[in-house]
Amino acid sequence: MSNENTSPTMYAVASGDRLKVLMERTGTGRSISSRRLAEATGIAHGTIGALMAGTQRTIPEDKAKAIASVLGVDLLVLFVPMERAGRACIPLQVAV
Repeated sequence: MSNENTSPTMYAVASGDRLKVLMERTGTGRSISSRRLAEATGIAHGTIGALMAGTQRTIPEDKAKAIASVLGVDLLVLFVPMERAGRACIPLQVAV
């Protein structure tokens, strides 16, 4: 079965505030502006601003990975994978 006709996995930003905090102190300890983050990831500056403001919640997996990479954090620190129906895909917790 080919994946050519399937939609990309979408990721929802966990919190616009968390994105702002991670931009203030990236994995390198330095801050990054929304404009610089946009340039570094190849994502429109308006999209970065909308994610920070909460007016846009989801982006495709490749863009989410690019943002996480530039910020120096694991993808799941900032984003939650979405199901096809638009619901957050939260893994089951297994009792230990």
